[in-house]
Amino acid sequence: MGSSTDTLETVALVLVVEDEPEIAEILEGYLRREGFRTERASDGKQALNLIRAARPDLVLLDIMLPEMDGLEVLRRVRSNGNTPVILLTARTEDLDKLLGLELGADDYVTKPFSPREVVARVKAVLRRAAPTEASKPVLRVGPLEIDSEKVVARLGAERLELTPTEFRLLETLARTPGKAFTRTELLEAALPESDALERVVDVHLKNLRRKLELAGGANLLETVRGVGYRLWLEG
Repeated sequence: MGSSTDTLETVALVLVVEDEPEIAEILEGYLRREGFRTERASDGKQALNLIRAARPDLVLLDIMLPEMDGLEVLRRVRSNGNTPVILLTARTEDLDKLLGLELGADDYVTKPFSPREVVARVKAVLRRAAPTEASKPVLRVGPLEIDSEKVVARLGAERLELTPTEFRLLETLARTPGKAFTRTELLEAALPESDALERVVDVHLKNLRRKLELAGGANLLETVRGVGYRLWLEG
């Protein structure tokens, strides 16, 4: 029987992409107990087909998969949209985790993990991706417009295609333009339930900066040496 945590979590569809049946069954069991709907894929190609057909609200994606590995699946998911993705990895090297985040993952969990921890991460990422219940005014900073209620950001007339984590980081920076935020402050704002390393923020902000530059905002995101980052408007 599902819980009544909130409306989003009782209807959200989570795709579990895991080739070890026992792990997949355990994850699905815990997710369903919390009120989520689930689908399962056991290899990369099947995962991509289900993402197109079922349009899940979030993907739990193992890196080590047959047919096509999880990082390639993530590349293809990100080339077509911003569905939230949490990586499941048995690799302990930080490089593998950071590579996944650079490709656009919202978080990662390292095996062996607690299924309860995975469910907590799913809830956290979905909260970041969801519109807020309370109506908030649209935040405008120069050419940048951030609608927290709709979870939409625009630079001029161009909509920015951001992951939930990138959106939360941009929103945090934009609420106090000119302030230099430390990596710790940004990590707590964007990934409060994660045990991610501080330099993970660098990866997300590198992706955010690239998207701002492509939209014409080359100098909006500034690195403050020895401190962190700030949103900076000249003039």
